Order: sequence, then C-alpha cells, then structure tokens
Amino acid sequence: MGDYILVIDEGTTSTRAIIFDRELNQVALAQKEVPLAYPNDGWVEQDGEEIWDKTVEVCRAAIEQAGGVDQIAGIGITNQRETTLVWDRATGKPIAPAIIWQDRRTAETCERLRKAGHEASVQDETGLLIDPYFSGTKIGWVLDNVEGAKARAEAGELAFGTIESFLIWKLTDGASHVTDVTNASRTLLYRLGLGEDGGWSDKMCALLGVPKSMLPEIRQNADDFGTSEESLFGKALPILSAAGDQQSALVGQACLEPGTAKITYGTGAFLVANCGSDRPDSANRLLGTVGYEAAGRGAMALEGSIFNAGTIVQWLRDDLRLIEDAAESAEVAAGLKGNGGVYIVPAFTGLGAPHWAADARGTITGITRATKAEHLVRAGLESVAYQTRDLLDAFEADGVAIKELRVDGGMVANDWLMQFIADICERPILRPDYREMTALGAAALAAMQLGWLDADDWARRTVPGTRFEPKMEKTASARLRQGWATALRKTLA
Repeated sequence: MGDYILVIDEGTTSTRAIIFDRELNQVALAQKEVPLAYPNDGWVEQDGEEIWDKTVEVCRAAIEQAGGVDQIAGIGITNQRETTLVWDRATGKPIAPAIIWQDRRTAETCERLRKAGHEASVQDETGLLIDPYFSGTKIGWVLDNVEGAKARAEAGELAFGTIESFLIWKLTDGASHVTDVTNASRTLLYRLGLGEDGGWSDKMCALLGVPKSMLPEIRQNADDFGTSEESLFGKALPILSAAGDQQSALVGQACLEPGTAKITYGTGAFLVANCGSDRPDSANRLLGTVGYEAAGRGAMALEGSIFNAGTIVQWLRDDLRLIEDAAESAEVAAGLKGNGGVYIVPAFTGLGAPHWAADARGTITGITRATKAEHLVRAGLESVAYQTRDLLDAFEADGVAIKELRVDGGMVANDWLMQFIADICERPILRPDYREMTALGAAALAAMQLGWLDADDWARRTVPGTRFEPKMEKTASARLRQGWATALRKTLA
C-alpha cells in the first residue's frame, strides 16, 4: 500500500487533484478549469463528460508529480453539491447537461409547491426549504423536458447522482452507484437524520415525481465506495471517502465538536455550524443538513448559503474589466477612505439565506457623479461581509451563537476583506495557513477509513493560521450595515 491519498476536488469552476501524505501535507496538485454555460436567464450548466475527462486528466497529472500510482493508497472525493446529473445506466453518458447548483430554472415549480402549502412539511422532512438550489426539482425538470426520460426512468434505465456519485460511477465503470450522506442531504429527497434515522424519503420522491429506482445507495463519508478501474491510473485504487464540499471543509477545519463553525468563500459562501447529534430546526430560513458521519462519529449541522461571493470578483475582473486580477481588488479597496455610499447587492442568480429570493436580481445603489470604478470594486468586496453578517444574525436568532469564524476558500487570501469581515461581523476571523480545507477534509476522512487518523485526535487539532480581530468602531460598522440594509430592501422590492 502507498503512503499517499489522492483527493478529487470537483468544484463549480474547476476540477483539481491534490495528493496528501500520511501527515496530510500536500505533495502534488493539478487543476483544470471547467467552463460554465448560461443558455437562458437563470440557467447554469456544465458538460458532465467534460467534468469527467478533466478529472481523469488532473488525477493522472498529480499522480505523475507524486512519483507514480504505486504511491497512492486510495482516493477521497469532495464536490460541488446539489449539481444534478442524470445518465444512461447502460452507457454511463449523461442525457442532459449537468444542472449547476446556482441554476434557477425550476423557480416556477418551487413557487407552485410553496403556494400549494408544502414548504412546512418539506422542511420538517428534509431540513431544507423549497428552492431551485437543491437537486430534487432539477431531476424533475430533466425528466419532464428530455424526450422519453420519464418513461426510461420509470423503467429503471436512468440513474441520478450529484457530482461525486457520477464520478464514482465512472471511476468504477458502473460497478458503484453510491452517494454519501452529506450530498444526499442536499437533494430535497433525503429524510433528515443521522444513521438509520436518515434515508431516501418516499414522501419527497412522490411529491417531486422522482422514481426511487434512480437514486444511489447512501453511505457514510468515510466508507467503502468501490474500486477504480485499473486501466484509468495503472492500478485499481479503493475509493475511501466522499463528502459535499462544505461539509468536507467543516471536517478540514476540525469542526467535529458542537458549536464550532466555518465559512468557505468560493464561488458562493457557505457558513456551516456543527450542531451535535440534535436535529436543527430553523425558524429563520437556515438549512438543516448532515454535517458528517465517519469513524463512529456524526453530527448534524445548520447552514446558511450565499450564492455569490467569488463570482463578484470574477464579474469585476472578466466582465466589467475594472481589475486585472483578484489580488488587485484588495489594493483598490484599501486605497479608498470609504465606499462613497455605493452598495452592490450581487443577486446574479437570486439571493440565498436568509432571504431565499430566487427571482431577485443584482442592484447597484448610491451612485453619484463622484462614483469611480474603484468604488464598485470596493462595494463588490464589501457585499461579501454584509451577506456574512446577515447569516450570523440568522444563526444567532436560531439559538446558535458563533463566537469566532474559521474561514477558507480562494477569497481568504485578501487581507483587506478578512479584516472588513471581522469589523462588520464583530467577531474574530481565523484564517488557516493551509487554505485548501475542502480537499483536506476529504483527505482526513480517507485517512480515517484507512486507519491512519483518529477522529478524536483530529477534533482536538489546532489549525495554524492568522487571526483578524475587529478594529472598526461599532458606530461606523452599524452605519455601513444600515446602508446595506437599505440597498437590500430596494433589491427585494
């Protein structure tokens, strides 16, 4: 057996392979972008076959960097959640593009379900709200809009999976149609609970018109997910772990005890708090979900989702061309004395928690003749902090007090933004020195499955990094938040 773990980290805009040693230090990395397509207003898609092809390419590249496949003990997987694929069981080929978690095409379906009075019972069953964000209505859309799909699904010819499930199917050449408990809990089809209390919901399958025969088998996050085909990498490799990216980051940040929380700033931003074994019931439109199940441990979690975080910087760079690279945004923001009264509400694909406004679209408010391009850059960054504070206020109203916030993801390299988040949220921000917490969590789970790592030891881990303490005067912070609240009301109106 080798001494390395190969982690597949399949994100919204790229797929990566990262290899870790027994001490969970990174030894190799390969990455390729996977483009998004926007064929209609509110639609976001990817090519499932391209995701697979690029996943294989980065895995092979990372394995070569690490000295060959004999070094690899097994595979861990973490992935963008809620993204939906339906494929032909005979060929393994998707019958439609992957519908990305940001996609809003089922907004009308969700509105009909809400108007019919289903939301309270859906939340009671799944911990989730009725929203296009989740996989269930996306599956229904494919079955209703791809010719012959519904009949084929009912005949058992089609399979559904979130990204990790599709990758496992491809890695094992169709031998394993499985998912993990965290990804399952994000589909709108899962009866929320730990262990035997959770499972696929007959009630939700009937409500959303999804044949249960399409669904994969659910396993813990550290488990036997099958074995990769030898022809792919030159050696058959056991698949040891799988977890949705946000729950994987929760594990990576060592948030295995109740009351600990992390937020990942990637394409979106996702705040997840460990709630222990008790099922969370939110009165403030947050989501109940499974935090993790592994190595004889498990926890529920409360989550708030921001749909647009890193996308704001991409928009400023690629579409408005106000900056040349993401790092420049920090310098631009720091060069201004204030935001000039300008606020951007980045509802490019609606607003997530705690608003859940699928039809909302972005706004820019407070523009005057004195507004400069730099004000827009700063307002874009500031919006991430304001959205984070909205989430924290909702968590507190639900009785989950988060005293400090562990952060990770691409945006946390921005020192100016980290300090501004600490100021607006009025809490310490802890940034780890090693930033790839999503991949690290998948590696830790795989190491638990191999017996290399004790879960209790990992829970006691102190994550080395930088601490940002609030510095802004409370009156100044309150004044900025009031300006955001005004801009948000205009957007929602």
